[in-house]
Amino acid sequence: MLGVAIDHSDQSAVIPATPFLAADIGGTHARVAWMRAAQDAAHGVETLAYRVFACAQFPALPELLRAFIDTDVRTTVKHCVLACAGQIVGDEVVNDNLAWPIRLSQLRDALGLEDVAVLNDFEALAYALDGHLTDDGRHLCGPDKAPGGPTLVIGPGTGLGAAVHVPGVDGGFVLTTEAGQMDFAPNSVREREILMHLAPNGGYVPFEHIVSGPGLHTIYAIVCTLWGEPPKLTTPEAVTAAALACSDVQAVEAVDIFCAALGSFSGNLAMVFMATGGVYLAGGFLSSIYELLKRSAFEERFLHGRSASALLSQVPVWVTEHGRHGVQGAAQWYLRRGMSAAQTLTATDGVSA
Repeated sequence: MLGVAIDHSDQSAVIPATPFLAADIGGTHARVAWMRAAQDAAHGVETLAYRVFACAQFPALPELLRAFIDTDVRTTVKHCVLACAGQIVGDEVVNDNLAWPIRLSQLRDALGLEDVAVLNDFEALAYALDGHLTDDGRHLCGPDKAPGGPTLVIGPGTGLGAAVHVPGVDGGFVLTTEAGQMDFAPNSVREREILMHLAPNGGYVPFEHIVSGPGLHTIYAIVCTLWGEPPKLTTPEAVTAAALACSDVQAVEAVDIFCAALGSFSGNLAMVFMATGGVYLAGGFLSSIYELLKRSAFEERFLHGRSASALLSQVPVWVTEHGRHGVQGAAQWYLRRGMSAAQTLTATDGVSA
């Protein structure tokens, strides 16, 4: 899942006082909400309606959002914020993991929108660290509490995304990343064998091809080949279910390898960003295998050994549901952006006067 800095230049300056549409568009699911600024808390948001859609059931994003508007909103919608897996190229949000391309002008025209704001999906999750995302996690390893500092949000799903929340004035700021596209580095002999199958002649293999839902199924299929067995399970969900039930030895090994590789990936990013505020592993996929993750080599690989472990042993790691956090983070960013623009306009008017 590509994590990128989105161009926000084609957006109106001031946040609307009326409710607005917020959507978190992933490769498999779209989470859509009808939201407004809360009356009782600065920068807070109130959810008026919320629904989860399967992206594959719709020919394009306008039809998906129209289904939500017709069923749950039933009024004119003029403002929308999208948290998307992908990057803007001209008028289009592009990502190989999306169900379809997203064209912003087409979306505006189809729904009659005045304003479409776009940010990266993991950027939105990182903004949700100001809300309930930090309350919903299950502790995986490290200390129970963080001393403060930058915080990482990492999520393997259809792809692999990551973002960093840096604390500071007015809530700090968020850095998006392309971390899922970093080169995968094998740590064990088995992982070297898997890499040989993925790139028999050498070359680039991103972490995302290992640490994601499709990556888990790829690991499983290669492990079956290495065992001399035909793969029997056809989806990542089937692999995790078989591993949880201990009904398929190749599925168990595949999940173990996945968890260990996720530990290396998470530890790498924690070192890069000095994430003393902690690491949140987001997504229902990881929540479903929490017990396997806890028993796996995740922590050992996260710590890396030698001098790095002195830092990383002080970094807490939690597993949290993705849930509504993406749309809530997108809405919080949208409100913050609008208030900042309004303050700038007020200051400018004061100078002009």
